[in-house]
Amino acid sequence: MAMDWAPFIKALVASMVYCTIGIVIFAVSFFAINMLTPFSLRKEIEEDQNTSLAILIGSVILGLSIIIAAAVGG
Repeated sequence: MAMDWAPFIKALVASMVYCTIGIVIFAVSFFAINMLTPFSLRKEIEEDQNTSLAILIGSVILGLSIIIAAAVGG
């Protein structure tokens, strides 16, 4: 009983391409957010222990991820 691997390989390659595109878009978006803020996100969150900013940035990351997943997934 021979198995045809072509559909599996095609779906795997498509998934890898979409994953890469999503990660690149997410990285560019996060870099843009980091550059647009008038202060250092790293300093505020790590050194100054700004919990509210960490929650806000986490929410932005989740929102971006959901939007990118919807756009890439169709």
